[in-house]
This record gives sequence, structure tokens and C-alpha cells, in this order.
Amino acid sequence: MEEGRVILSAEPFALTIERLCHQLIEEHDEFENTCFVGIQEGGVALGNRIITRLSEILDGKQLLYGKMDITFYRDDFRTRQKPLRASPTEMDFIVDGKKVILIDDVLYTGRTVQAALTALNHYGRPEGVELLAMVDRRFNRHLPIQSDYVGLTIDALDDAYVSVEWAENEGEDKIIIFGSKAV
Repeated sequence: MEEGRVILSAEPFALTIERLCHQLIEEHDEFENTCFVGIQEGGVALGNRIITRLSEILDGKQLLYGKMDITFYRDDFRTRQKPLRASPTEMDFIVDGKKVILIDDVLYTGRTVQAALTALNHYGRPEGVELLAMVDRRFNRHLPIQSDYVGLTIDALDDAYVSVEWAENEGEDKIIIFGSKAV
């Protein structure tokens, strides 16, 4: 892949995570009757970070957190050229009657979130669902889906690729855009 342009480096990345956590606390207070669901794989990396930081801020409070794979719920899974590799789903709770906060790294067309909402139905009927995304590519939506909590909004052309990189995997937290100039 060609070299991309860093649009968010490590220090503002950490501040963005902190801001998202405080927005969640403002809205949900003690997170009673609330659960978090990270969408595999990028949403789980973000979810891990959010849950860890929230727990620190809330003096070690244990939060209900699951990790959901949506591979076979996608509307395009049969059209892929390569064999699909599903990630594990780790949800040891039902969402029936709970406030669910879905977490994903990049909100692009909305199709991943649509698949996650479908998969979530297998775990009950939530009281409500909110979406937290590290990056919102707002001009590229195919479905009427929007994020309730956004780390960074990017206006990029369709041929652009936005990558959220995590220190645990790539050595440094950062967001990079490839292939196009942000608008």
C-alpha cells in the first residue's frame, strides 16, 4: 500500500479517546443497564481501549462488554473473492432491555453497522442502541446510519482509505488516510 498521510497522531489520538469516554459518562453516568459491544475487528480494538479507560476513570468499575463478529451478516459476504475469516464472538450476556453502545473504528457506508444491528437481534431486544465511531466518513454513507459519539469526522473521496492504527498492533496510535486527499 502506498504511503498515507497521518491525520491524527498519538497525542491527539489519546485526547480523542479521553473525550469520547467523558462524553459517554456525561450521557450514561454509572452505566446502569448499559452494555458495550465492539464490532470485530477494528471496533474491538477501540472497544478495548474505551472500556479500559472508562474503568480507570470510574475507579475500577466493571462494565458489560462483548465482542461481536458480523462476517456472515454482511450483505456482501457471498460476493467476496477470497475465503472469509470470521473472528470470534464473545458475548456472554443478552442485550434484552439494555442500552447498547455499538463500537466501530470507522463508519463508512453504514453496512457494517447494519450487519451488527442484525447480529445483535440474536442477543435480545435492546432498550436502545447508540453508535460510537473513532472516524466518521460522513459523505460516503449508503444507509441512513449516523454515529452518536464521534472521535474524528473526515470528508474524503470514495477512493480514499482510512486506517485506524493501534499501538498494540502497529506500534503507535494514529489515523492515516491513503489514496486521496481529504476534502
